[in-house]
Amino acid sequence: MRLAILAAAAFLATNTSAHAQTAAPPPPAPASNPAHAADVVSMDAIIDALYAVISGDAGVARDWDRMRNLFHPAARLMPTATTPQGQGVIRPLTPQDYVDRAGPGLVRDGFHEMEIARRTERFGRIAHVFSTYEGRRALTDAEPFLRGINSIQLFDDGTRWWIVSVYWQAEDANTPLPEQYLPPAS
Repeated sequence: MRLAILAAAAFLATNTSAHAQTAAPPPPAPASNPAHAADVVSMDAIIDALYAVISGDAGVARDWDRMRNLFHPAARLMPTATTPQGQGVIRPLTPQDYVDRAGPGLVRDGFHEMEIARRTERFGRIAHVFSTYEGRRALTDAEPFLRGINSIQLFDDGTRWWIVSVYWQAEDANTPLPEQYLPPAS
């Protein structure tokens, strides 16, 4: 009897784990906006478009439809922060949450985020990009007012690239950017 129970438990464990790995596929993502097709043809193009769409001078409206087209429907943007007590926190946002929360400030104050270095890892349809950035209020600013790293996860569905997540941390006095994520010295 005990052997039969053990055999049944072993069968259920292996059957459950095999079933968990063959879940039904999710519904397909919506079609791309043809007006922004060039933005999603490559990893370079989609990352360039991400930086371009959030950047602009004070008073310049951003093309939020273009931005939304970059992101998979399940995508998240996740800024990190540190509380006054030193606790790290993350605030997951949908692309629309980001537009609603950050959009007015970007237009009011001006913001230009530029990639200064990149490290990319890719396997099949997935890619991870560590994109080091610096931000200026205006392109004419002599120095950036912030720097940090965007951790960008990308997915190639066979027809285009999608941003699945952008997870970022700004540089601060306790967390300077490491040399390996900076441009090579000239």
